[in-house]
This record gives sequence, structure tokens and C-alpha cells, in this order.
Amino acid sequence: MVNATKHHTIKIDGVDVFFREAGKRGAPGLLLLHGQPCSSFYFRHIIGPLSEVAHVVAPDLPGFGFTEAPENFPYTFDAMAETIDALLREIGMDRFFLYVHDFGSPVAYFLAMKHPERVLGLVIQNGNAHEAGLGEPWNLVKSYWADPTPENLAKLPEWLNFEGVKHTYVGDIPERLVPLVAPDGWHLDWERMSQPGRIDIQLRIFSDYSSHAARFPAYEAYHRDHQPPALLLWGRHDPYYEIAEADAYAKVLDRIDMHFFDGTHLLLETHHEECARMIRNFIVDVERKKAAP
Repeated sequence: MVNATKHHTIKIDGVDVFFREAGKRGAPGLLLLHGQPCSSFYFRHIIGPLSEVAHVVAPDLPGFGFTEAPENFPYTFDAMAETIDALLREIGMDRFFLYVHDFGSPVAYFLAMKHPERVLGLVIQNGNAHEAGLGEPWNLVKSYWADPTPENLAKLPEWLNFEGVKHTYVGDIPERLVPLVAPDGWHLDWERMSQPGRIDIQLRIFSDYSSHAARFPAYEAYHRDHQPPALLLWGRHDPYYEIAEADAYAKVLDRIDMHFFDGTHLLLETHHEECARMIRNFIVDVERKKAAP
């Protein structure tokens, strides 16, 4: 039975963390981690259906959505992951599947490598963990990471504005897909991002993505050594990550089920029904195999 989604705000180490929750605590956990510039609103269509088989939690990361953090919060991916780790302890989520997507990927892999014994599996949806996914457009970004001067920042396309947020949803995709994407998402994202101080926070988080890229070899070692079951759902019209990223996962993970869709970087905006069904079946299958004698 689909469970009603509940909405909470809880203070974790000085951070007012907003999260959506559905399902029975004690069931296999599913931690849904959003990307940039989104929030847990991105998962609005799949939380209910997946609550039939899992305890589903979708937090707004610090600096995003309705989660509020103090001014002195570091706004690194490690710090965000520590906050989410503390949230999991608070709500008693001991075992969990991780949703690996966009800027949620560094948070997911921090948790996976810190608690490999607690990870039940990975749901990878246009999430980056390999150099193969960073195509030619990332060269300017890498130059900025290496030398974060105002001059190198100015060479990057403007994205920390309304049009940049909208581009994440409908930019550089086939025209036939544009009418399928509701505008609610980018309007909500921009309303939150345009709050005082948030643009600077987004730039700080973006700059720290270089630390995530530096850990790609460590992620490969995690995949190779722990071999978590994995489900990959990929929107093939992704302007940010090359489709070679999907193949990079398959080269190391022995148990990976891969599906490609005529969708975008934000795949759930257009294919949430298909994705919810596949994630549900994946969770049930992993749990069944784990319980088998």
C-alpha cells in the first residue's frame, strides 16, 4: 500500500534539515539524494510508490531547498554528507539503498565508503563517478578548479541565474521533450536559490566538486572491492555527463542492470513511472536474494 509522504524539519548539528519521508521505519532504507539546482521536490512522484517496499527518505541538502544551515557551515560535500549521516542516525536508518544522481553523487559515495556494510545497493541516475563522464565542456571547469580566479570563472557559461536553472531542465534537449517537462521545478529551484546568500553558497559547492573528481579512483576501488548491486537509469539526452559514464560503471560492477531512456538529465521529470517501477523491482529482487538460503 502506498504510504502518505510526511514532511519534517529537524535540527542536526545546527542545521535545520528538511526531508520528505514515507514507508515504515525498519524496512529497507532508500536514501534519495538530489542534485543541483534541485531539492527533494525532484522525487515527488516516486516517494509514494516506493514506500510500498522501502523506508524512503529524501532530504534537502544544506544550501538547497528548505534546508537552512548557519552562515559558518562549510558547504563542502563532505560536510553535507556528515549532516545526512547524522540524519540517518537520528531516524534509525541502518541499511539503505543509495540514489546516485548529479551533485548528490559525492554525498552518496561518502556514505558508501564510510559505511560499506550498510549499503544494500546503488540506484544510479545520471550520476558521475568517473573521468569518462566529464566531456569537453568540463575543460573550462577543470581550468577554474585548478586556478579559481575571477577571470577563469568569467569564462564559464552563466548558470547561477534563472536561465541557468531552467537549462538544467530543458536546455540542450530535443524539442519534442521540452513540453513534457513541467515548469514547477525550475521556478521552485530559482525561488530558493535566489534567497540572500544562496548564490555564493552554490558557487562554493560547485567549486568543491573538484574534490569529488579527485576521488574517482577511490570510487572505482569501492565498486571493485564491495560490488554493490546496482541499477542504472540513464537519460540519454544529458548535456552534462557523457553517456560513456554509464559504460564506466559496467566495466567494474559485476551486478548492474542498465536502462537508457529518451529522457533528460532530470529523468524523473519525464519518466518517473518507469523509474519507480524499476527501482521497486530492484529493491524487491535484492532483498529476496539476500534472504534466500
